[in-house]
Amino acid sequence: MRFWNGVRMDNLAPRSELGSVTDWLDHFFQSYYVHRPVNATFIGIHEFDSRLPDFSENGVGDVVADMKGLLEAGPDLAKAPASQWEVLDRRLAEGFLKIQLWEHESHHFFRGNPSLYTGEAVFGLMSLFLTDFAPLADRMQAATARMSAVPELLGQGRENVRSAPVAWTERAIRECTGALAFLESGIESLLAEARTAGVSQGTAKGFRAQARVASDAFRDFRTHLDKELRRRPSNQVACGEEALSLYLKEGHFFNQSPEEILAYAESELAEAAARVNQHPDFTPEGLSGLAGLHPTVDRYYDTYQEMWDAVRERSEAQSLLTWPDFPIRYVPRPAWAREAAPYLYFLFYRSPAAFNRPRVHYYLVTPIEPDMPRERQVALLQNNNDSVIKLNHVIHHGSIGHHVQNWHAFRSPSRVGQIAAVDCASRIAMFCGGTMAEGWACYATDLMAEVGGLTPLEAFAEKKGRTRMCARTIVDLRMHLGRMTLEEAADFYVQHAGMARAGAEGEAVKNSMFPGAAVIYLLGTDAIHELRKEISAHRGPAFTLRDFHDEFLSYGSVPVSLVAQAMTTTTGK
Repeated sequence: MRFWNGVRMDNLAPRSELGSVTDWLDHFFQSYYVHRPVNATFIGIHEFDSRLPDFSENGVGDVVADMKGLLEAGPDLAKAPASQWEVLDRRLAEGFLKIQLWEHESHHFFRGNPSLYTGEAVFGLMSLFLTDFAPLADRMQAATARMSAVPELLGQGRENVRSAPVAWTERAIRECTGALAFLESGIESLLAEARTAGVSQGTAKGFRAQARVASDAFRDFRTHLDKELRRRPSNQVACGEEALSLYLKEGHFFNQSPEEILAYAESELAEAAARVNQHPDFTPEGLSGLAGLHPTVDRYYDTYQEMWDAVRERSEAQSLLTWPDFPIRYVPRPAWAREAAPYLYFLFYRSPAAFNRPRVHYYLVTPIEPDMPRERQVALLQNNNDSVIKLNHVIHHGSIGHHVQNWHAFRSPSRVGQIAAVDCASRIAMFCGGTMAEGWACYATDLMAEVGGLTPLEAFAEKKGRTRMCARTIVDLRMHLGRMTLEEAADFYVQHAGMARAGAEGEAVKNSMFPGAAVIYLLGTDAIHELRKEISAHRGPAFTLRDFHDEFLSYGSVPVSLVAQAMTTTTGK
């Protein structure tokens, strides 16, 4: 038998013992969780909450062996009895394994990106405090164990990553700074909560002691990144056409080549820009007026909830879909995260865990305090104005967009569909969930405009937002085909998407780190619109938005292309 990080993980059973698709899927998920313990925490599988990933030579070798074994066993199951959902899940899992094998064996991830290590380390800790899935004492004990493992994980990063793009190194440095803020001021805030909750002094003492150990490790790693890795820069940010095609085919299940998708995005960008420029009533400059339409300080938090209630009421009045009994509560970002969050991939809305989730999900908004200087309050309110709250925090993320889609996904018969779009340390749990997650959220915004849920200026802002969706696709493809540098990508965003320079640079870095991920907004959204037209035309008077949306969402977080194929096949369109 074999052990991984102290956990029994027997070698993949012989093919003769994986006699059913159910057995194969069981082993796939077992391997997934044991080798990706931070993802498991976010997903709601808490068996591995005390552990961090093992990126040592042996650890990577073990996960590669498991993945290859699963892929080798797959063809033997081609004729094995299986439900339609098991067939779907096996196909999605195989695509995931093929992509993961490339990532494990390439220099783009484990051997080339220091941010992978810092992100897993810091969110391995933070993930334990984002929800009250267990008593605080239990979560602190798990965090204590994970903090003790931080030096080893960051040491693996030092050993594995010998050169990296400077922008990736700088992101990892920022994450170290955020981790230190959490391990110092954030830890003290959690210890204060622990005293109130009656957590034992022994648990608190061990928690604080290991926080110092983890702090020292992050501080040493930050010095290494700044003084050593920064001096060994790599200019290689493109994954290359072969790998990009792998992501598109085995992750999103697109039939088009990168070149065909790129041509489509370039054409759509030209059309979107023309529509914006020809709009008779508004100008892009006029959008600046939205910043002045914002809540007062004392109405700030209530505004989020009131807009959420309004979107739900409109959705139900228009019979758009089945609304979940899974309420959102908009609350200030917790005190333990406030100093760290600006340096990290710390989301306002993080997908709820697929399993063991609380009854109410917390949406963590930027806090505003009555004693803030007036100029800071005004700037915060302008940045979180009525339009931003409605379009981003309510429609796209917290209500009819991601939150409603997530609820439907958790109820899907597809085991992959239940977990694929759960937000983890730096990206979603499985690449294949992207077109559904972001495609639906962007489509949902279009839907609210269609039923009168946006003001004319907000609707224009969304039309202008399509240029950003197109630009993301173009940057993603051009960059990973080797035709665009990071600096050129940022310039493209500034010129064609109207982004501020800092935001454009951050978006470009994210695109470079995760090939094929930025195409999901445009292609996912457009595929949903096309499917709706096709189903509506076929069903005629029998077509209803509620039935269409509920059926579409029932597949879970799986590629829109496969959902479209299934819906048009099983229903005869």
